[in-house]
Amino acid sequence: MISQPLLITSIQSLKLIHQGKVRDIYAIDEKTMLLVSTDRLSAFDVILPTGISNKGAMLTQMANFWFEKLKHVVPNHLTGIAPESVVTSDADKAQLGSRAVVVKKLKPLPIEAIVRGYLVGSGWKEYQQRGTVCDIPLPAGLQLAQKLPQALFTPSSKAAVGEHDENISIAQVEALIGKEMAAQVAKVAIQLYTEAAEYALTRGIIIADTKFEFGLDEKGVLHVMDEVLTPDSSRFWPVESYAVGSNPPSYDKQYVRDWLESILWNKTPPAPALPDDVAKRTSEKYMEAFEKLTGEKLKV
Repeated sequence: MISQPLLITSIQSLKLIHQGKVRDIYAIDEKTMLLVSTDRLSAFDVILPTGISNKGAMLTQMANFWFEKLKHVVPNHLTGIAPESVVTSDADKAQLGSRAVVVKKLKPLPIEAIVRGYLVGSGWKEYQQRGTVCDIPLPAGLQLAQKLPQALFTPSSKAAVGEHDENISIAQVEALIGKEMAAQVAKVAIQLYTEAAEYALTRGIIIADTKFEFGLDEKGVLHVMDEVLTPDSSRFWPVESYAVGSNPPSYDKQYVRDWLESILWNKTPPAPALPDDVAKRTSEKYMEAFEKLTGEKLKV
């Protein structure tokens, strides 16, 4: 099951148009793109030199699982076109495996749509200081990791690779994308999170918070895109170890973040290489989350 991590793709049949923290995007034609999820891992907005085995395949297949499950809520970027059909050489096809998808070319909205269901992370720090999360007032007396009275839409700016996203107000979102679109994004993001979180609970996983990205097609129709509800874009907790008042162990890259914190890394490039045991444990946590949520074995 363990495969050699793929850190960089080199698809010769197509033109590389963007390299993100994890995904490499290649142009196909005016309407479609090839999106390849590598095994790269970023932490604190810095790409690490160590890859995580099977991560790209897991991210792609988990996102596809959610796209299918939630397609009644909002259209998504999938086209259904087989990735191997858009490249020509065997060498190119070998890099795709089950980590690639052909997607619609959408106009991305310039925000990250973050939904929080539990009081944790930066939200907990702000609540302790001011009784708010992203300036949204909350009842007094809430504890760390407690479920919020209702899921909160807390958008952020979309930073370039290597820079940090910053929380922004609803008013700032409205200025960027218009009042009507801002309201639609908030409503859709909360519905996606709520339905996913309810399902995940039946599989023994709490989704504490998550991040969505949205784009518009040529008709201005809202689509969810990039990835959805993966351990890279979400905070997953095992139900059996959850307790209000403490930060539960998670299925996401928190394991890596904790190790990086323990060595007192200054969170600026270059990032240190991960020890083999940390990389292996992270791969195992990703795999465990995938199998629990989907009930399937990963295709690599």
